[in-house]
Amino acid sequence: MPQSVVLGVDSSTQSTKVIAVDLESGEVAGEGRAPHSGLDIQDPVEWWDALVASTRATVSPDMRVEAISVGAQQHGMVALDAHDGVIRPAPLWNNVDAAPDAERLNAMADFGREVGTRLVASITIAKLAHLARTSPQDLARTVAVGLPHDWLNLRLTGNLVTDRGEASGSGWWSPRDGRERRDLLALAVGAEAAARLRLPQVRGPVEPAGMLREDAAAALGLPANIPVGPGTGDNMAAALGVGAAPGELVVSLGTSGTAFAVSGEPIIDETGEVEGFADATGRFLPLVCMLNCTRVVDSVAAMVGLLREDALSRAAAAPPGADGLLLMPYLAGERTPNLPQATGSITGLTAENATPEFLVRAALDGVAAGLAYAVEVLSRLGITASEVTLVGGGSQHPAWRQAIADATGLPVVVRGGGEHAARGAAIQAMAIARQEPLDAVVARRRPEVVARIEPRPEFRGAFRLEERRRMVEELKTAQAT
Repeated sequence: MPQSVVLGVDSSTQSTKVIAVDLESGEVAGEGRAPHSGLDIQDPVEWWDALVASTRATVSPDMRVEAISVGAQQHGMVALDAHDGVIRPAPLWNNVDAAPDAERLNAMADFGREVGTRLVASITIAKLAHLARTSPQDLARTVAVGLPHDWLNLRLTGNLVTDRGEASGSGWWSPRDGRERRDLLALAVGAEAAARLRLPQVRGPVEPAGMLREDAAAALGLPANIPVGPGTGDNMAAALGVGAAPGELVVSLGTSGTAFAVSGEPIIDETGEVEGFADATGRFLPLVCMLNCTRVVDSVAAMVGLLREDALSRAAAAPPGADGLLLMPYLAGERTPNLPQATGSITGLTAENATPEFLVRAALDGVAAGLAYAVEVLSRLGITASEVTLVGGGSQHPAWRQAIADATGLPVVVRGGGEHAARGAAIQAMAIARQEPLDAVVARRRPEVVARIEPRPEFRGAFRLEERRRMVEELKTAQAT
């Protein structure tokens, strides 16, 4: 008898991961992965090709797929013509070209109060404003616009559909009010374009985007008419995958780094550093995001000729503080703090500490210090917890685990299951396949704690948090001039 499974998809900056989860046991029955280019502007066809390859690697002939859901990188912008064709490659969340457009829109409206998010270059509406300013001919051809996960839903079902979590990262949908804000869209693209553009329909947490259409099914090697969930953003999917509940603090270690928590009420941050997103359950997900996370260590490791695992092992063996080296990890600008034009820097370099171990340790310290700041920002709004739950690829390495514990001063827990964003998408698909409340499935499939790491108070000062904040203020002053 065929094994009944659901598919959870994580379409990220670097790759697409697909897992097949047994509908009865919740165990992973298969998985596949295919790479993307990793650039900050990508052709959406990359994501589709990777989804096809990873799905075919995941599903075996003895599986019966009952539902699919897609979690994906947030904020990227896909512009579509009248035939749903992609007009131009998509700028992703980590592309900072729209920074001046974000500031221009912030001067025109209080986006933080209106949609819960003060605009930065990452947010989709800023990217759309950049398109309108720099390529009006392409805006004139644009009939519809969506985020990466919305476009994948379109390829799978023929419907341009999203969910509350993903929509709340667009800048044109208010999670507090649960509605589109075309008045804000008009500030970005003009009244005429704002009125005519087709935006993704926002579905409920377990309201399908549609059924898998025949051409998509043939490409994926699946039967047609499988239900496709509404999907969500990667952070919202990770919250589902780890079973995050109100009162828990989650830090995600991937290409970007995020700190977030589930909240029963919408959050407004006057400083603009906390994004007032919705989550994938009907609640909210206040979140702080850094553009630069695990790839900072990867980049420094490559610079000194080390492979990732060796570099992390050497960094773990070196003490926090890196013998006086201090690295500011802004290799691609930064979102929190809002420094889109910043670059990385190293200070305190001596003949004694100019070693691969200390350089990689300094990179690890710099990212961990940034995430400690993200946790502090959330605490200012009363979002606190007694421990941090780690998710994302970096959560699997002891070096990252201990660094986050030491920098935040909080115990770190890691839950089993791995690939938490793909797992969260699978949990959404499972609720749809079983016609069961999403909260019930999340609670039943919450993975067990597999590791707990205590902070080492004697090392917290080595992360030089106050000194870094002074350096950030200097960078902000320089950026303003």
